[in-house]
Amino acid sequence: MASASELRWLGTAFTLVVQFLLFLRWLHKRLRDDEITRLLVQDIATNHLPHIYEMLHQLCKQQGINEKPTPLVRWIDVNEH
Repeated sequence: MASASELRWLGTAFTLVVQFLLFLRWLHKRLRDDEITRLLVQDIATNHLPHIYEMLHQLCKQQGINEKPTPLVRWIDVNEH
């Protein structure tokens, strides 16, 4: 039979392991969310913005509005070398 001291250490070790596993789960979720956000912003910048500006120019022509030149949209991935 385990003594009270051994049970106390076992309880402490179990608590620490559970806390560490919860931290790893949170960290993985956080990193995954950041990756998804980065990919979404990249997709918008590279695929959707050119189409949005094209439609904006067409609307300006239809309405007779003097349009400004399209700003240069260039995606720079700072994570890649």
